[in-house]
Amino acid sequence: MKLSYVYILKCSDDSYYTGVTSNLNQRLFQHSSGFYKDCYTYKRRPVELVFKCEFTNITIAIDTEKQIKKWSRAKKEALINNDYDALPNLAKKSF
Repeated sequence: MKLSYVYILKCSDDSYYTGVTSNLNQRLFQHSSGFYKDCYTYKRRPVELVFKCEFTNITIAIDTEKQIKKWSRAKKEALINNDYDALPNLAKKSF
């Protein structure tokens, strides 16, 4: 069974980058070394892994990555800090 990972990196400019991969160690090396010059993290190094989650289904991993990318900074930080109880309230919009 091949695992896939959704991960969040904290960049040197205090922004977050969310990605998905089937080889987390290799992908982290690529981000850290600036392997891809067009990557979001290239000019925001060094980066720090602040969250990872394993999946056995790549489709679910990709869907989860897309979902997290749409989240607010506060909601991503709740996820990073394992504050799962806060996630539903952070999803609500104030009108």
